[in-house]
Amino acid sequence: MILGFEGNDQPGRWPGGGSGITIGIGYDLGYVTVDQFESDWEPYLSVDALARLKTAICKTAIAAKNRAPQFTDIKIKPKDAESVFFNRTLPLHALRTEQALPGVVELPGDAQGALLSLVFNRGTSMVGDRRLEMRAIRDAVPQKDLPEIAAQLRSMKRLWVGKGLDGLLKRREAEAKLVEGGVG
Repeated sequence: MILGFEGNDQPGRWPGGGSGITIGIGYDLGYVTVDQFESDWEPYLSVDALARLKTAICKTAIAAKNRAPQFTDIKIKPKDAESVFFNRTLPLHALRTEQALPGVVELPGDAQGALLSLVFNRGTSMVGDRRLEMRAIRDAVPQKDLPEIAAQLRSMKRLWVGKGLDGLLKRREAEAKLVEGGVG
């Protein structure tokens, strides 16, 4: 599901919202460190491309949008994007999901996948009104309350309704349906 929603991003196109320059399969430069980026991408990018993309690290929203045109000549190959995703990004986010949602590994596989997709997309923060549903999901996971988890994923859509981010609405719905598929 993550692959379907993320695609293979190119650095010359900013994805919108609070994102940074995103490369490969959902690899957001706005939310990584220089060391992490170099470690993950050094085998796949030229020295020049690495140096230039490092200037986008920790830049999000309008700061990232303004930088995107500087990177239109840098292309991420699909096989390189998949290698970074499966070998670096996915294991890291699986660990983050387990840390943020204790007990997630006890849920059915589909529910685990849906929550991995959620954490991959939204991160692990539990602070503030925009994270109300994240906290409710965290509390529902140890109870294995799949209907509540699905309901909270749907409730989370309130954050993006009418903001031109329909992809996020579709993603939360797909995650909710995946969780429901694990019921029974």
